[in-house]
Amino acid sequence: MERRDHAGMARNEKVLNCSYPNPGAIFKLICFPWAGGGSFHFAKWGQSMQDFVEVYSIRLAGRESRLEEPIASDPDQVVDEIVCALLPVIQDKPFAFFGHSMGSYTAFLTAVQLKKEHKLEPIHLFLSSSFAPYEKNSRLAEYQQMSDEQASVFLTDIGGTPKNLTDNKELFKQTISKMRADGELFKKYIFDITTIWGILTCDLTCFQGSDDTIIKDMKAWAKITSGNTDIHVLPGDHFYLMETSNENFIKNYITKSLEFSMFA
Repeated sequence: MERRDHAGMARNEKVLNCSYPNPGAIFKLICFPWAGGGSFHFAKWGQSMQDFVEVYSIRLAGRESRLEEPIASDPDQVVDEIVCALLPVIQDKPFAFFGHSMGSYTAFLTAVQLKKEHKLEPIHLFLSSSFAPYEKNSRLAEYQQMSDEQASVFLTDIGGTPKNLTDNKELFKQTISKMRADGELFKKYIFDITTIWGILTCDLTCFQGSDDTIIKDMKAWAKITSGNTDIHVLPGDHFYLMETSNENFIKNYITKSLEFSMFA
């Protein structure tokens, strides 16, 4: 039994990065990274959040300590793995999800599966820089057909890509490879909205950059839940949250929303 427990813990820690454990926290915030992204960026949020929030960041196969694992090509496989790792963490405390770009879809599908199969639901869903999963986006479809040089220009255009990354050909090639693989995965997230009507009831908040050339409007996300929906437009591009002021706004908004839920 003890050996199985250790195996389960190792599996969970492989998927969940909790860099700043806070076992006394009231809420769990689970963060889902963008295409090609790792867990480190959002895991650092745990250092600056209020002490009633413990932060976990999802680490997908093919990055960081899981670099040798093949990147998943099946959305169901990704969600199943995340749900399996999350169940021991969220059983006893209220939790919320935050997802940026492709992470929004992973967060959404994880929320749906948790509700359908385990009767567990986030108290709030925070989504960023993403169009609704039942809509199509021509710019992302174009990206999958681009050469590495064209992709470099595209990624620089949408923001969030450090110059040292695009200048380092080997590092850039590795990053592009992950993003293309995640892009293929992302295409399979598109589905019929009628298949998830009435499942989620949690409140939803959407954030987007005012100058985002990919995501023009996130209003369509309102259809995925019967809860309240708010949309906030912040200055910046697709990776507007890389600006400290925007990231602080998001973290403060999440904190206040969770705090308010204690008295709702």
